[in-house]
Formats: sequence, structure tokens, C-alpha cells
Amino acid sequence: MTIGPLHGLRVFDLTRILAGPSCTQMLGDMGADVIKIERPGVGDDTRKFAPPFIQDDSGENTDESAYFCSTNRNKRSLSLDLTKPKGQELARQLIAKCDILTENFKTGGLAKYGLGYDDLKDEFPGLVYCSITGFGHTGPYSPRPGYDVLIQGMGGFMSVTGDPEGDPQKAGIPISDLMAGMYAAVSINAALRHREITGQGQFIDIGMLDTTAAMLSIMGANYLATGQNPPRLGNAHPNIVPYQSFPTADGDIIMAVGNDGQFERFCEFAGVTHLLEDERFSTNGARVVNRAELVPILRELIASKPSKHWLEGLEAVNVSCGPINTLEQVFDDPQIKAREMQLKMTHPVAGTRPIDLIASPIKMSETPTSYRNPPPLLGQHTEEILKELLNSSDDDIAALRADGII
Repeated sequence: MTIGPLHGLRVFDLTRILAGPSCTQMLGDMGADVIKIERPGVGDDTRKFAPPFIQDDSGENTDESAYFCSTNRNKRSLSLDLTKPKGQELARQLIAKCDILTENFKTGGLAKYGLGYDDLKDEFPGLVYCSITGFGHTGPYSPRPGYDVLIQGMGGFMSVTGDPEGDPQKAGIPISDLMAGMYAAVSINAALRHREITGQGQFIDIGMLDTTAAMLSIMGANYLATGQNPPRLGNAHPNIVPYQSFPTADGDIIMAVGNDGQFERFCEFAGVTHLLEDERFSTNGARVVNRAELVPILRELIASKPSKHWLEGLEAVNVSCGPINTLEQVFDDPQIKAREMQLKMTHPVAGTRPIDLIASPIKMSETPTSYRNPPPLLGQHTEEILKELLNSSDDDIAALRADGII
């Protein structure tokens, strides 16, 4: 059996929707035992974010959404009502068996159940407690709920995304959610290393607005260096030209000319070496300043021939370029196939037909990721976990069910 780098660690997972579950799926892929806590009879909201649903072996829709399945593999589901004192008591018993607690309740939301960090830190000094919220636990916005599109707007991402003549645009994927989950996973691993050295757990406060501001990267750096709000550039790059999409005679391509050498080779292949003699275009710095003059020349030139001409010809002279693929083309791409980025797993409701998921991109030579559990059914592992971790008897479990605790 493959043992991942986090094998032997256990996560008490109180996250739902996307940011938190994407984090804990990464931990699960790396070997952690992730116990996903869900509301009895309701579960993670994303179970109902459909269609599409996954299909069974007859091609019929099941009740399991593709959205939920996208971020919940390698987890075991335990249904537990935290609003009841007995549920809170049971939660603390389970937390005692865990190394990490992850949650994305609104700021202060778990304190009313006695499960906030301050409620647990003295009893469980080695616990790594990671909270993911829209705005973090400090500052004037901390009580507010956070949603991906709201954070993309408030964090400046939308102001630099989209056509210069059009409206501000959000990303086609929930990038603020996903990056918050990524930063959370990195932070948890750093906190585990600190605990290994000192024996101390700690509180991790991840705010989606913070992580989106951090994600501004070069755009943010450009603003801080100049005090000028950067304009939307569509598919163009603020500091490199040409570095954007171009229409061809039969489609579209991306061309990423990352240095003056590549621009020279492009001009030679395209038969426009006179551009190299024009001081407006001879260096990248000059091309950035004069992009408004250069880009129309290139657009007309590239539109005169089909995509194949440019893709094959430019690759042959080592100029970075590529197609703009649909998702069908992405998952049919030989490189994606070679890297095994499409994953098939059996699922309890899908019968003999495996479900398709996106695999982890993490490739580690000694402790590779593993895929042990498909996305769970609501409460699928409740009895298993209670017996395994708390030695609960059948009568104990029956009593908890009768009281609506699980």
C-alpha cells in the first residue's frame, strides 16, 4: 500500500463548499485520514449543487453531484449534529484523536458550540487548528461571510481581468476559493513541521481576501511600484510583449515571446525581420511601451495563416506558443494523459461504472499521492469511525441515532 507523506495524521474536517474541502482533499491525497463532519440528513451544501450529477452504470443520473465529487475524495463522512450538547461532546472526543482541525464557519461561528480555537487549545495543545473565512478573524470585515465572486471583486482580481473595452471579469474557475485552500494546505504542513520540532499546535487564520490580494503578484507589485492602477489587458501581459492570444485563419493560439531572442526567431520565421530594425520593437522594454503599434501588426500577420502553420513552425524554432484548448481537448491531450491527470474511481452509487475525477498534480518520488476512498456518501462512515476511534458499541451508536446526534 502506498504511504503518503501525511500517512498516520488525522483531520477533523468541519469545512464545506469549496475552499476548505479543496484543502482537505489535498491533505487526503497526501495520505491523511480526513474525517468529514456533515450535518445529519443535509450534508455539505455542494451535494445539491447540480446538475450535473455523476452517472451509474446504466447511464442514469445518481443523487451525487459532480461538484461535491470534485473536492471530496480520500475522505470519510461522519454525520454529526453540533447544535446539540451530546454532539459537541462527541466532537471533542473525536478531536482528541486528531492532529488537525479545519473549519470554514463564519468568524466566531464554532465558539457557540464550544469548538473555537480558544475553547480547545489548552485541552489539545498539539492541535493544528486551521480556519478559512472570507476576511479572516481580525479587521472590520471579519464578521462578514465571504463568497468567491465577491472576493474576486473586492480583492482587485476582477479589476485587472477582462477585455480592456469590456466589463471587469471574474475567472472562469472559483480561483479565490481554490487559492485559499492552497494557502491553507501549505500553512497546515508548515504548522505540522513546527509541531514536530516543538510539540506545539497553533491557530492558522486564512482569509480569502488576503490570499486574493497576495495572488495579485506582478499586478500588485506594478501598482505598488508606480501608484498607478494597472489597466485590464485582456489576454495580454503587463510586462512582456508579445505575450497573448492571437486569432489565426482558422482559430486562436497563444504566443508567449518571453525574451528578445524568441522575438528575433519569431520575426525570422514570419518573414518580418524589418521589425527587428525598428527601435520601437527591438527590445522587450520598447515593445511594452509601443504595444499599441506592434500588436495590430502581429494580429494581421498571424490571422493570415492557419493555426497549424504557427504552432508547428514556431515550436520548431523554439518560440513558445500553444493552442487554446477546450476541456475536451485538454483531457484528450497526450501530455495530460501521460501525466495521468484524469482519474477513475469506483463509487458506491455508480455501480460498475467508474466516475471520472481530476487527479492531483503533486508528483513525489518517495511518498506519492494515493487514491484510497471515493467521494463519500453522506454519513457513510459514521459507524466505522465511531467504532474505530471511540470503541463505540452497536447500542451506543443506536442511541446516538435515536437522539438525532448522528
